[in-house]
Amino acid sequence: MTSEITWHKSSYSGAQGDCVEVSAGPTTHLRDTQNRDLSELTLPAREWTALLSAVHTG
Repeated sequence: MTSEITWHKSSYSGAQGDCVEVSAGPTTHLRDTQNRDLSELTLPAREWTALLSAVHTG
């Protein structure tokens, strides 16, 4: 499912091991590093940008 996706640790991840990995592009993919095989969240990059903007201003 995600074999061709290049993942990296999100800069929003905590230092306590609460990590989120992200793959950015036309579609943004997110997953929990402790549960990589369970599932991932996939959304258009525009939606991801809007979410980050809302979090930063809220």
